[in-house]
Amino acid sequence: MNSKCYCIGWSLVAGLAVSVLALPSLAGGLTLDEALRLAENNAPSLTAQDAKIQAASSAAIPAGELPDPKLLLGVQNYPVGGPDRWSIDQDFMTMQMVGVRQEMPNSDKRKARIEVADAAVERAAAQRRVERLNVRQSTALAWISSYSVERKDALFQDFYKENRLLSNTVLAQIAGGRAQPADAVTPKQEAARLAEQQDDLIQQRRQARAALKRWIGPAANDELVGRLPEWSVDTSGYSHNLQHHPELAAFAPMTREAQAKVREAVSEKQSDWSWELDYQHRGRAFGDMVSVQLSWDLPLFPGSRQNPKIAAKQAELSQLEAEREALSREHTQELENQLADYERLNRAVHRNQDSLLPLAKEKVELSMASYRAGKGDLNAVVAARRELIEARLKQIEVEEQRALTSARLYFAYGEPSQ
Repeated sequence: MNSKCYCIGWSLVAGLAVSVLALPSLAGGLTLDEALRLAENNAPSLTAQDAKIQAASSAAIPAGELPDPKLLLGVQNYPVGGPDRWSIDQDFMTMQMVGVRQEMPNSDKRKARIEVADAAVERAAAQRRVERLNVRQSTALAWISSYSVERKDALFQDFYKENRLLSNTVLAQIAGGRAQPADAVTPKQEAARLAEQQDDLIQQRRQARAALKRWIGPAANDELVGRLPEWSVDTSGYSHNLQHHPELAAFAPMTREAQAKVREAVSEKQSDWSWELDYQHRGRAFGDMVSVQLSWDLPLFPGSRQNPKIAAKQAELSQLEAEREALSREHTQELENQLADYERLNRAVHRNQDSLLPLAKEKVELSMASYRAGKGDLNAVVAARRELIEARLKQIEVEEQRALTSARLYFAYGEPSQ
């Protein structure tokens, strides 16, 4: 009995373990690709854009339809004086009327309304592409920042270890009479300074995780795995794709919508018309009647009515064209600035790797060797160690900045649009 329960218990534990390991966020950690997928699937702003597209699509369905017909009910020629006053069936002219009226906008106006509605759907879809870019780019930037903070924090275990080795060396020097007893305090001061720097990193970590959580939710608390993205920077390709940036591409449907509104305003100069069919019922002594009526709008004063509306819509179209040109120039400047910044950061990364970091390590080794030989000063060792710590942290910082710049370039000008 107990053996059976024991086996069942282990089976449950094994099953739970398999279930837990099957969860990607717990088993594999949070990669950049997973963060991008979560953001795109869960971002409320994209859900809002989807609803906006649905609203525009629904609004486009009746755009070219005729207005609803009107039902007409009434009494005509009702007597209020004379011998037949207040009677509805004594006077031969009194009629109870029922009819229907249908307004008929001109064909150009209906066509323009359809074009306006279709362009609104396209504009909503284009705005979703802009928001998708913002979501993916912001998620990547937040992931890179969080990942870089974790890399910095991991270095501090090495820093503390090196500080303990320094403390042991100082104690050995004091015991050998080659250092002053006060030198024993210096490693402790350095440890406190390291703890202070790590406190700043803890704050940065929380801020970075909060930024990531904004886009992907609770999964932002998972362990980050992988490495910094390495998107190739194609200068000529990015310049070619500049005009296809979603923010600039969104002006195409916006322009078509504005042009359709101009045509709709122009169509106001053409007459709309309507038809009406009435059936009139009279008293028993008199015959019933049927009436047919047609009516037309008369746009006789375009200078004070239609023309100002046309001018207003044309001005809105010109405004869009100017705004697009201004935004295009802004993106051109931004692209050139980011490309120049990427080149600078790329040089900084290689300079740190090939020169500054190895030299800082060499300086620490030489300073420590001199100190152990009783020829160097402890302050020189501490200063060299500080330079090495700053160089190692600076290496992560420049790699982070290069990755951030690369992400901005890739998502804005390199990622295939959807």
